[in-house]
Amino acid sequence: MLIGATALLLGGGGLAVYATTALAGNNTPDAAAGHSQHTASAFTLSCPDVGERLRQVPRSAKLPVSKGLSSLDKQVHDAYHKMMGGTGDSVLTGLKTQRAKTIRMMVTAISKDAKKPSYLLKMSGCTMKPVSEGAGTGGNDSTKSVQDGWYQGQTQNQTQGQTQGQSQDPGQVQGQVGGQAQDGGQQDQNGGQQQGQQGQQGGPSPDDFVDINNVQPNADAPPFAAPQGGNASTGTFVTECGRNEDGHFNSDNVIVTPGVSNGAHHTHDYVGNKATDGFSDDNKLAASDTTCNNGDQSTHYWPVLRKLDGNAEQKPGAAQDANVGTTLTPATVKLTFRGSQSGEVRAMPRFLKIITGDAKAFTNGTKNANASWSCTGFEDRQLKDKYPLCPQGSQVVRTFAFQNCWNGRDIDSGNHRDHMAFSDQNGNCPQGFQAVPQLVQRITYDVPQGQSFAVDSFPEQLHKPVTDHGDFINVMPDNLMSRAVDCINNGQECT
Repeated sequence: MLIGATALLLGGGGLAVYATTALAGNNTPDAAAGHSQHTASAFTLSCPDVGERLRQVPRSAKLPVSKGLSSLDKQVHDAYHKMMGGTGDSVLTGLKTQRAKTIRMMVTAISKDAKKPSYLLKMSGCTMKPVSEGAGTGGNDSTKSVQDGWYQGQTQNQTQGQTQGQSQDPGQVQGQVGGQAQDGGQQDQNGGQQQGQQGQQGGPSPDDFVDINNVQPNADAPPFAAPQGGNASTGTFVTECGRNEDGHFNSDNVIVTPGVSNGAHHTHDYVGNKATDGFSDDNKLAASDTTCNNGDQSTHYWPVLRKLDGNAEQKPGAAQDANVGTTLTPATVKLTFRGSQSGEVRAMPRFLKIITGDAKAFTNGTKNANASWSCTGFEDRQLKDKYPLCPQGSQVVRTFAFQNCWNGRDIDSGNHRDHMAFSDQNGNCPQGFQAVPQLVQRITYDVPQGQSFAVDSFPEQLHKPVTDHGDFINVMPDNLMSRAVDCINNGQECT
């Protein structure tokens, strides 16, 4: 299988078979020229997403299910280490056995107080996914325009913009990632394995970047703009919660894997509620102080962005989980709640939990993907599966436009998605759902020039930009939420 090539572990993120010519040089286009002959045949593990298929998780099963989901992620991580040891295809067999045992435990826990989810038992097998395939559609690309609600029907231009963006000088996308020479910046990690430049550590690849100048406009309005029109609720409510100047980081995910440490296997930035970690229940969040200047105790978090400088922090979610580089503090964070194109919005319930985007979109497909990358001054050009290369003086922008329709009953659901939905381009919610204020998280960064940054990810997701995602727990006091709704419905701009 590996004859005539060098097998490298992608930093816990996949097994790659690389030709002997490796990327080298720095991240300038001129220095990158001449390296376009680099070729690689890379693979990552693709496993069915058990968490996405969960429908009903009774209270008695929440902790066993949470621990089970975390174990499934750890099993995939460990499988890569075994691959690096040369155990070959037997890794898939062993991984299937492990996953089957964990899934059976989860099914047993759920079935004690709910209908037995026997369909989960068929989800233990994993496959090898060629990295060159990119993120698939997940068999449901027809939902894309709804998933990308704030695009207002403009997503059909996305592919055209990205195709034209990729026609740039090959030297701009074939430079060495992170600006490190092949023989420099190596870190001793993952069991003593010497790691080289970031492209060999599990992503991102040069093809994950595109010059924003070469992308065609694909959005009528920036994603943070309020809806307009005769029936629209045109107001906005902005809550100021800082830029995580206090350094609130952890690799937990209190929504998806509560009660578990390092449940995300990547590091999150937090603003707002100061008590948020994997063990925060609603009572703890309600009693916490906040970084927001208006008393909003809500929790906002997203994966950190890292400068690809080879800095390996030996912390959970960092180097030991293939997330290498210095954490970048946002230049700005703006949290805006906006209205609906179709009419008034109603208040969100306290402790409503929403995730947008999919941390595993590279292997899951793009059904739930909602990543949006751009540059300041170019926000009519939004990228879903590329990192933007911004001109000098322009900042990288990440935008998360959250689901804006609620089922009117549940503050969470088994897969943390079913209780929320996106409206269509006219602002109409699906049957049984009602419009609530739409949260838009807009985060900007000063990054070094070139292919110099990447988002934290699960190891097997290879730091792909399509995996970007945001999380929110509404802990606004009821009177503050009422004020926000009034501002939005009355067409005011409030803070």
